[in-house]
Amino acid sequence: MDGSHGLRSRALTPLVTLPILAAAAATITTATTARRQKKRLRSLPRWCTSLSTATDGNGCPSFGSVARPHGKTFKKPRRPYEKERLDQELKLVGEYGLRCKRELWRVQYTLSRIRNAAKELLKLDEKDEKRIFEGEALLRRMNRYGLLDESQNKLDYVLALTPEHFLERRLQTLVFKSGMAKSIHHARVLIRQRHIRVGRQVVNISSFMVRVDSQKHIDFSLTSPLGGGRPGRVKRKNMKAAAKKAAGGDDDEDDEE
Repeated sequence: MDGSHGLRSRALTPLVTLPILAAAAATITTATTARRQKKRLRSLPRWCTSLSTATDGNGCPSFGSVARPHGKTFKKPRRPYEKERLDQELKLVGEYGLRCKRELWRVQYTLSRIRNAAKELLKLDEKDEKRIFEGEALLRRMNRYGLLDESQNKLDYVLALTPEHFLERRLQTLVFKSGMAKSIHHARVLIRQRHIRVGRQVVNISSFMVRVDSQKHIDFSLTSPLGGGRPGRVKRKNMKAAAKKAAGGDDDEDDEE
């Protein structure tokens, strides 16, 4: 009797421990998943983590709701080796001091989207509410950025815009034409090194589109050595060496006397 009872108890032992082992394995898996998601969350930029508010059942952030930037910003040419287009692009890149042709393609893509919007509005009736409302908004934006004059208050003028109109309104171009830089490339260096401000805001983006109202507020940054701020490292070093040399010369004169 005792032997059979012992065999029966040993046979039931694995059946009893299986749920316990399954629960322990589930707990370990959940903890591992939580650690991995937290590690992934730390690796994301701050602006991404601030938008991730949804959580899963374990209290961890749900990464399916994280907003990520997507969409085209430029469009490559269909014919990559077209001589006339290559010559025109090279001329614009050199004239406006662009870093690469991608910056020019970005302007062309923006222009194409604006022109397509104008074409869709021109297909509608002149008294259509959508054409009146969206057309006026589009023209106001073009006037605000100096792409069109106030007298050009028709959608037909939007179709006549060229990439040169947009390139003329870049901060890099305006800094050079205002005489603050020696060349178009020097203007880009000044902007990237945070020497230029628009109003009270320091702008370090060369492709920044300047509004007509903000154009008169382009100036050197208050903290820049070019705008009366603290001298640069090399100038401070030279000033210190000159002061030390002058002090040494005064001591020599006193010794001679």
